[in-house]
Amino acid sequence: NEKSAASAARGKRCMNEIRGLSAENLAYVEEIYQSFLHDPSSVDSEWREVFSGWGAGASLVSQPTAPEGAYGGVSSLQYRADMLIRNYRVRGHIAAHVNPLADPPLPPPEIRLEHYGLTQADLELPITTDVFPDRLPPPLREVLERMQNTYCRSIGAQFMHIDDLAVREWLQQRMEGSENRTTLSREEQLRIFTGLTDAVTFEEFIQKKYVGAKRFSLEGGETLIPLLQFALDKAATQGTRQAVIGMAHRGRLNVLANIVGKDSRSIFREFEDNDPELFLGRGDVKYHIGYHNTFKAASGEAIQLSLAFNPSHLEFVSPVALGRTRAKQDRSGNPDSALAILIHGDAAFIGEGISQETLNLSELIGYAVGGALHVIVNNQIGFTTVPEEGRSSPYASDVAKMLQIPIFHVNGEDPEAVAQVVRLALDFRQTFARDVMIDMYCYRLHGHNEGDEPSFTLPVLYQQIRSHPSVRDSYLEHLLELGGITREEADRIAQVQREKLEAELSEARSDSFVRSPLPDQLEEIWHPYHGGTPEALDDPETGVELEKLLELGQAMSVVPEGFQIHPRLRRIWENRNAMLRGEEKLDWATAELLAWASLAVSGHRIRVSGQDSARGTFSQRHSALFDYQTGAAYRPLEHLSPDQAPVEILNSPLSEAGVMGFEYGYSLDYPEAFIGWEGQFGDFANVAQIYIDQFLAAAEDKWGLLSGLTLLLPHGLEGQGPEHSSARLERYLTLAAQDNFYVTYPTTAAQHFHLLRRQVVAPMRKPLVIMTPKGMLRDPRVSSELAEMSRGHFQKVIADPRPAGAAILCSGKVYYDLAQKRLETGREDVAILRLEQLYPFPAPELEAALNLAPGAPVVWVQEEPLNMGAWPYLRSRIGEKLLGKYPLSVVSRPESASPATGSASAHKLEQARLMEQAFHKIPASLKVEQ
Repeated sequence: NEKSAASAARGKRCMNEIRGLSAENLAYVEEIYQSFLHDPSSVDSEWREVFSGWGAGASLVSQPTAPEGAYGGVSSLQYRADMLIRNYRVRGHIAAHVNPLADPPLPPPEIRLEHYGLTQADLELPITTDVFPDRLPPPLREVLERMQNTYCRSIGAQFMHIDDLAVREWLQQRMEGSENRTTLSREEQLRIFTGLTDAVTFEEFIQKKYVGAKRFSLEGGETLIPLLQFALDKAATQGTRQAVIGMAHRGRLNVLANIVGKDSRSIFREFEDNDPELFLGRGDVKYHIGYHNTFKAASGEAIQLSLAFNPSHLEFVSPVALGRTRAKQDRSGNPDSALAILIHGDAAFIGEGISQETLNLSELIGYAVGGALHVIVNNQIGFTTVPEEGRSSPYASDVAKMLQIPIFHVNGEDPEAVAQVVRLALDFRQTFARDVMIDMYCYRLHGHNEGDEPSFTLPVLYQQIRSHPSVRDSYLEHLLELGGITREEADRIAQVQREKLEAELSEARSDSFVRSPLPDQLEEIWHPYHGGTPEALDDPETGVELEKLLELGQAMSVVPEGFQIHPRLRRIWENRNAMLRGEEKLDWATAELLAWASLAVSGHRIRVSGQDSARGTFSQRHSALFDYQTGAAYRPLEHLSPDQAPVEILNSPLSEAGVMGFEYGYSLDYPEAFIGWEGQFGDFANVAQIYIDQFLAAAEDKWGLLSGLTLLLPHGLEGQGPEHSSARLERYLTLAAQDNFYVTYPTTAAQHFHLLRRQVVAPMRKPLVIMTPKGMLRDPRVSSELAEMSRGHFQKVIADPRPAGAAILCSGKVYYDLAQKRLETGREDVAILRLEQLYPFPAPELEAALNLAPGAPVVWVQEEPLNMGAWPYLRSRIGEKLLGKYPLSVVSRPESASPATGSASAHKLEQARLMEQAFHKIPASLKVEQ
């Protein structure tokens, strides 16, 4: 046995050597083989062992019958066979029958015999190959049959773009070893059939009961239901206990009912739409709604399943779902505990840039979730746009080739092939912690919605679709042929589902129906927090006792022994340490870091991400230090105390929308944490406008979802041009209504400290927008004493205690210009008040701060143009008189289409004139109220 094993090893080594030879050397091997045929004893024993298994008549070399010039005239059978096998792996997906509406495609030239000068006779010749690693050289015919079965049936695989050889070989072995098929038990086949039946019955039932109602049905793509069942079943066996699904409209109601477990009576009640008083000015359409429930896997394990809410912008829910998944993983401390499943439409996935942003997050340290399962429900059309009009690539999934991941194209009308792909995909994810893509080809039975007529633009295609049997009927015929089910059993499965839906409909239409609240956020973690209208208890004391601040300052000042701080940072570092010892006033960045440190040691996780946030865009934060000699990183906020909460201040990719969506999603599942998104400049948030408009501003009203996400937006006109001036304060104030978020513009380091702490310490959870300074980050005028952070809370209005006959009301950095101008002009009769919180509008605090006689003039001064900034909001809210008793006027830059000038000198001139106008607006002879 030992001798036999050694012989086999030598033979295998010889085969590997043969495969590595050049075409010219293969001719030499042919000579040895011919000598063996003439006289076996004339060749070395190792070669005899190899050749003895080849059989008479085998040949390494055939006559060159390939087209002239093919492969430069090389005619080695082994070489050409290797190229053919490789091209099945590279190009076999082209020939796969993945489109249920089309005949199997013709194979591309690269996987045809004649392309390599091979003949039918050559198919019986033995070749060496890794397709059958444990066998003596098989005939080429067997190898190609396996290649055909693996890559050219109902599954097309793209994986040869992956650079890592070990990953490619893993995929090859898994696919070729099984010929890309899975053997299902009768129970699993029945599970598929039942899932298809439930999906079909649900859609047909709604179509019958609510004729013409818009529902974005799953008809034509019903295999999504068994796909998700198999995915969750498999994930449960791999340790997944929580999953987040992000998907668009199509099929959502079906997934809600048949996967997430939302009761059908609630869905039917939404179709009835007979509760108008309940939804005046709020709520959303039924196919945007999310849900949270428990999914019971086939193994009996339970998975907490969340279907994320989404707006009409289809792909923009994807990073939100990833953020929620990462939050669940971080909460549990186990990255394997939660799975993200992202379901895409074909046209949207390839068409929306957010898809690329989302994919790019997949393996970044601050955003990775151990691999997301992507599923494209490929309807092969976008509204009325066919693929030829909607993309410049062969596949809707081609953007995913930016990642080192496999892409599986699968025929949605072969549910057992879908099952194979799902299991393979999740094994790949678990093994390599990477994303994986399933592109499931199907079709759309109706138009874009059920009221749309698709045959207006695609008459021939829709004639074919309407005569096409459903996947449920096709799979039933398959099971009947196998004897896995009887028609009576199949009819009974459908009848049970119809009876259940009838009962649910009857209850939905009854007067006794009681609407249950949507379980959209985990009650156990959200129980201490609330939304609604801010109350007094939502302005808690946020000071931290001085002794604790000094203790934190000491911890933040320590670096490892021998750590070499960058020479140009030493002065900054020494100044910061002096601030933290209370010897100097704290600048903006130091107060900010101290606020986060105080929260972290109280058990509140800190997570802030943005472009260059670790250092700070303006080289102000330096939350991470790098040894000048070794480059090793040290992050002081991670070393405050042994039992502190994690602190992550992350450099994000150059992405605004994707990262903001991720952080918003994270905030939905981590309410006790401080979660922040930072723009390099405030206008960067413009690129993420969908998340601001459709998630942050509207989610509580539309979906009942609370979020504590904070946006840090550098803002202020400083002569740096239009795009680096304005965070578009007016946008947030235009969106402000019904206490949906906070909009603030603090002017001191202490105010910033208290505001950051209020966002976490208060039980109210609403998004917070902070207009933060740029040029004034190191201005001593914004600095604060350490003692100011040991007491008090965020002041929504900062009063001016001086007796005055009139007042200037302003917000943000313009205050310091006004104060300087007042000093220069001696206008001590004018009070300057700072509105630090613009929304919700702090009327009581402002009234208390205004120490004026009724009728005294108040001037709102802003540096933004008249049609921007806070003025349009204030005018609409306040009208002609502030608080009903103070005439209100405005001083600003003239109305403009652009936020600011691009000339630094012009900016200075404009700012000087603005200051002149502000004080010229107020007569100098006003009575001063004592």
